[in-house]
Amino acid sequence: MDLMTNLMPAAAEIFLLVMVCVILIADLMIRQSGRLVTYMLVQLTLLGCSVITVGTHENGVVHAFNNMFVDDLMSDVLKLLTYLAVSMMLVYSRQYLTVRGLFSGEYMVLALFAMLGMMVMISANHFLTLYLGLELLSLSLYAMVALQRDSAVATEAAMKYFILGALASGLLLYGMSMLYGATGSLELGAVASAIQSGEADKNLLVFGLVFVVSGLAFKLGVVPFHMWVPDVYHGAPTAMTMLIGSAPKLAAFAFVVRILVEGLQPLVQHWSGMLVILAIASMGLGNITAIAQTNLKRMLAYSTIAHMGFMLLGLISGGVEGYGTSMFYAVVYVLMSLGAFGMIMLLSREGFEADTLDDFKGLNQRSPWLAFLMLLLMFSMAGVPPTVGFYAKFSVLNAVVGAGHIWLAVVAVLFSLIGAFYYLRIVKLMYFDAPESHTPIKVDSDAALLMSVNGFAVLLLGLLPNQLMSVCAVAVQQSLLLP
Repeated sequence: MDLMTNLMPAAAEIFLLVMVCVILIADLMIRQSGRLVTYMLVQLTLLGCSVITVGTHENGVVHAFNNMFVDDLMSDVLKLLTYLAVSMMLVYSRQYLTVRGLFSGEYMVLALFAMLGMMVMISANHFLTLYLGLELLSLSLYAMVALQRDSAVATEAAMKYFILGALASGLLLYGMSMLYGATGSLELGAVASAIQSGEADKNLLVFGLVFVVSGLAFKLGVVPFHMWVPDVYHGAPTAMTMLIGSAPKLAAFAFVVRILVEGLQPLVQHWSGMLVILAIASMGLGNITAIAQTNLKRMLAYSTIAHMGFMLLGLISGGVEGYGTSMFYAVVYVLMSLGAFGMIMLLSREGFEADTLDDFKGLNQRSPWLAFLMLLLMFSMAGVPPTVGFYAKFSVLNAVVGAGHIWLAVVAVLFSLIGAFYYLRIVKLMYFDAPESHTPIKVDSDAALLMSVNGFAVLLLGLLPNQLMSVCAVAVQQSLLLP
C-alpha cells in the first residue's frame, strides 16, 4: 500500500503531534505573563485538526496501517465533537487556572496529548491501537490531576486514579491476550470472523470477554468499577475534572463500540447480559448516592456514573437505533457536563472554590442570567422537557422498549425519577434560598458568552433534536456496516 494512502486517514493525528512538539518548544521561549500566546496556538491547533478531519473525510470505511487504523463517518463525527469539547474546556478554565497559577504550557500540552489518545481510541481497529490510545489518554490525565503539586487532595486523587487505572489496564490487557489466544488475531474484524466461524475456543473467549468488559467498565466509571470517580472528580482542580468528565466519554463510547460491536458481536448474548447488570447497578447506586452529597463535584461524579449506566442501555438494545441513541446520549451528556463544570469555574474566584451546594444559594439574586443557564443545565440532566436531556433519555428508553426489554425501561425510569431530586434541589437553592455571600460575580466575557451558547444549545437541541440524532444514526450505520 502506498505511503500517502496510509498517512491521509491519520493526517489529523499527525498534525496534532507535530503541533504539540511546536507548542512545547514555543512555550519555553514565552515568559509566564505571555501564556495567552500558547493558549491561542492550542486553539488554532484544534481548528486545524477540525479542518483536516473534514478535508480528509471519505465516504465509506477506509483502513490504514495494515487494518490497525480506521477512518469512517463515526470516527470523524466523534473527533470533531472531541475538538469542540477540548476547546470549550480551555475557554472555561483560562481565568480559573490563571488565578491559581496553573495556566501553564504543561497543562495545555497534556490536554492535547490526552486528546491525541482519544483520537487514536476513536479510530482504532486493532487491540494494540486501542490500548495505545487508552494509555496515552490515561497517563496524560493522571499527570493533569496531580498538576497542583502543593494540594494534598489533588495528589491523593492522582495516586488513587493511577493505581486503579493500572489495575484496569491490566484486566483489559489480560482479557485481550485471552481473546488473541482463542482467535489468533488482534485485528477486530479478524477476531469477529474467527468467533463467527466457530474455530475459537468458547471457554477461553468467555473468560477473555469477562476481563475485557471489566476493563471497559472501569474506564467508563460504572458500578462496581466506579471507586475512583468521586475521589478524582472531587480532588482534581475543577478544570481537570471538566476534562475527565467530558471529551473522554466520547472516546470511551467509541472504545466500547469498537471492541464489543465490531470485534465481539458474535458474543452479543454474553456481553449484553453483563452490560444489563452494570447499567442497573450504575443507575441505582449513582442516583441514590448522589442525593447524600453536599459537594457539587462529588454529586456530579455520582450523576456521571448514573448517566454512563443509561448510555449502556442503548448498547444493550442493539441495532442502528440502539447504538445511534447511545452515541447521541454520550454527545448530549458531554455538552451538559461542560456546562455544569463551567458554571462551577465561573462562580469560583481566587482562594475560593464554588463547589458546594451552599455556594449556589440565592444565585438568582446575585446573577439572574447565570442562575437561568444553570437551571437549563440541571433540567436537562434531570431529563425535564423541553431540554435535550429529556429527548436523549426518551430516545434511549424507546430503543430499549423496541428491543423488548420493557422491564429494563421501567427500572431506568424509576431511577431517573430518584435522580431528578438532586438536580431540582440545586434549582430550589438558587431561586428560593437567601445567598450566603453577596460578593459580585466577575466573569470573563468569552467564558460568559460560551456559557450562554452552552445553555441555549441544551434548550435548542431539545426543541430540534432530529438533526443531531440522524447524524448519530447515519454515522453508526455507515461505520459499523449495520443493515
